[in-house]
Amino acid sequence: MKEIPEDLRSIDALLKIMASLRDPDGGCPWDLQQDFRTISPYTLEEAYEVADAIERGDLDDLKEELGDLLLQVVFHAQMAEEQGSFSFDDVLEGISSKMVRRHPHVFADGTSDTPEGVAATWDEIKQAEKDAKGKKPLGLLDDVPAVLPALTQAVKLQKRAAKVGFDWPSAAPVLDKIEEEIGELRVEVAAEDQDKTEEEFGDLLFVLSNYARHLKVDPDAALRRANQKFRSRFSKMEQLAGSRNTDLADLSLEQLEELWVQAKKQEKRD
Repeated sequence: MKEIPEDLRSIDALLKIMASLRDPDGGCPWDLQQDFRTISPYTLEEAYEVADAIERGDLDDLKEELGDLLLQVVFHAQMAEEQGSFSFDDVLEGISSKMVRRHPHVFADGTSDTPEGVAATWDEIKQAEKDAKGKKPLGLLDDVPAVLPALTQAVKLQKRAAKVGFDWPSAAPVLDKIEEEIGELRVEVAAEDQDKTEEEFGDLLFVLSNYARHLKVDPDAALRRANQKFRSRFSKMEQLAGSRNTDLADLSLEQLEELWVQAKKQEKRD
């Protein structure tokens, strides 16, 4: 039986627990079976659950989900240490050094005093770090991770392109482009060309994400908000139907629409 650390509020306790779980002598069979690739999906899932707790404004859940996300960092660091690559302390040193280095206006004699100035300084220092490491220069878009959620990736690609002036000057002309893309989508839908329909639908989403960027709206957050609104209203529809001893599946589309309107009105009253 493994020893349980006394002070469970310390990071050392979590590191010891993770080391015990990965110990071939008496550790957890499931944890021992994992590697970076198998744990990666859980890391992404926990990050989304953090975002979900924030979106719902549930600080109790946020506390728990942040712990789950921290566990992912500790898990990856433990596996790396077992391979002799790096340790959790190396991770701490790396991020702490980076934060000090990239905030000269806080920790040195830098003069950035606006969010835009800070962002520009960050990018300059980041590029200088890459140059110092002798890394081969990348294309402007090459280091945007392809595994990012599609909408988030689209905005990052657009931001990068905007740095060299490849961007609309304001939000207004993007609306014209949206209408153009809707027209092109209509053509392919009418032609019943599934491949082209998917392509044009993707183009429309890409332009919509660009419009969101110009409006300073996070499209992924906006869609999550819309999803939550739909969840809430649909749940109210189920409650309304239940109060009438009726199942939603037994109702016509018109009756369902009536319940939706009632749920929407109830939501406004709440």
